[in-house]
Amino acid sequence: MPEGKGILGRKVGMTQIFDENGHVVPVSVIDTGPNIVVARRTTEKDGYSAVQLGFGPVKESRLTKPLQGQFERAKVSPVKVLREFRLADGAWAPEVGQKLGAEVFKPGDLVSVTGTSKGKGFAGGVRRHGFKRGPMAHGSKYHRAPGSLASRDGARVFKGRPMPGHLGAVRVTVRRLKVVKVDPERNLLLLKGAVPGPKGGIVAIREMPAPRRGKV
Repeated sequence: MPEGKGILGRKVGMTQIFDENGHVVPVSVIDTGPNIVVARRTTEKDGYSAVQLGFGPVKESRLTKPLQGQFERAKVSPVKVLREFRLADGAWAPEVGQKLGAEVFKPGDLVSVTGTSKGKGFAGGVRRHGFKRGPMAHGSKYHRAPGSLASRDGARVFKGRPMPGHLGAVRVTVRRLKVVKVDPERNLLLLKGAVPGPKGGIVAIREMPAPRRGKV
């Protein structure tokens, strides 16, 4: 799906600031850079329009030969993370080798942030799905167990049934976060609210498309 401008960043953590009315605003601090434009995809050559961004320096010895060749052809420094951002035709299109930072966005913009949530290991149904527990009295034999699976035939567990299992460490997107402050000198973005992932995690920040005005 074609999207607007975007950028990669690293989650620094959360803090709070005061707005012009003296109200406390909880914000997530994102270190954005700089990002380097490694490649461009065009409709004529590749069948779609996109920009490939790189983030985070890395030693050349840690790269595979194909990646080393890609960076040499683009004449850019090696980077650790590569991501593509799909673009609409005629939209924002930076050139290969260009460095991007927090100045891509401005205060008041609405963005979506994609990252990998915190991994929490194996979890039971109460924590994973919000199941209610049983009585905690000593006479009860049922506290936090999954309970009956309601399998009357087949003698098996049907697909899609909420069960204990691995929790977290999945791709999560939080939409409609507001850009509160932009610090181009330090390449920092302050977004209102929380973003997925732990401190130090890599996130992709994309511009939210304009809202649709009624049905066509």
